[in-house]
Amino acid sequence: MKPLVSVVLPTYNRADLMAEAITSVLSQTHSRLELIIADDGSTDNTEEVARSFSDKRIVYLKLPHAGLPAPPRNRGIEASKGEFIAFLDSDDLWLESKIEKSLNGFVKAPDAGIICSNEYILLEHAGKTT
Repeated sequence: MKPLVSVVLPTYNRADLMAEAITSVLSQTHSRLELIIADDGSTDNTEEVARSFSDKRIVYLKLPHAGLPAPPRNRGIEASKGEFIAFLDSDDLWLESKIEKSLNGFVKAPDAGIICSNEYILLEHAGKTT
């Protein structure tokens, strides 16, 4: 059986970006995952956006505002059930094979404690994405 991957997505007032981040997780080629959205006390409609997805793999945690990056990440880890934990910031996106490729890295190097990957930077200039 494929391993369960817990994706921890900490967020604060990112309602405008959340849907794309969530979709990039739910669209993974490795579908045995849970998405833990750790909301650091957002005051916008982040919760509404997160709950608009009717996927049973999503866990939404409404937390008191800490104002620091570690508390929501740590709460997400505490709530996780997966054999592996992956982090995605709420203003980032994943390519659809990100988890699958990361897991393949652990197959190739089973003693590795962490797998990292490259990034693509998308910038909007005058209406064009580069």
